[in-house]
Amino acid sequence: MAYRAEYEKLSDEELVAVFQKEDPHGAFTAIVNRYQKKIYFSAKRMANGSHADADEIAQDTFVKAYEALAKFRGESQLYTWLYRIMMNTAIGRSRKAKARQHVDIDDMAGTMESNELRGDDLMTKAETTKQIEEAIETLPPKQKEVFLLRFYDEMPYEEIAQILGTSVGGLKANYFHAVKKIGEYLNLSARETPIKKAAESRS
Repeated sequence: MAYRAEYEKLSDEELVAVFQKEDPHGAFTAIVNRYQKKIYFSAKRMANGSHADADEIAQDTFVKAYEALAKFRGESQLYTWLYRIMMNTAIGRSRKAKARQHVDIDDMAGTMESNELRGDDLMTKAETTKQIEEAIETLPPKQKEVFLLRFYDEMPYEEIAQILGTSVGGLKANYFHAVKKIGEYLNLSARETPIKKAAESRS
């Protein structure tokens, strides 16, 4: 059955049903149209801003989703399910890259933190997106996952818990530890850190 424009008006649940019972290609095309930008930009954050890596992660995500959607039973929201696939794909690629490069993130963080910068210079540098992204890259994997989902995607803790398979209480602890470490990495006090203030508003 050919793709029909009216598929765009269907709910996620209805699209899944069409995929599983009637028209997998058409329904999945509608799902990709609905979520490809969100998945791509989330993947780009996971890939530290790399367009090429994000594009590959997004493509891999939808290939895996297409292969698995026949068994999807609606136990979570469709986007939550897609996001989980994307995150697992990104983490898998990151682990392979680190294994190839033998890069120790903790050593990188220590080296950067050892740089002597005047207060004004550090504030200016810390406010750039690049510096914040570098700080995020020093976080342990679990804290990084929680921080990205909560701060950038603004997901509720309950939805993050579904994605990561953990408790809300544990997520909150990981999130605030992540915020603290980012503040320490930028060598700013908790009250002066722009990202700290923004993060607290989402707690």
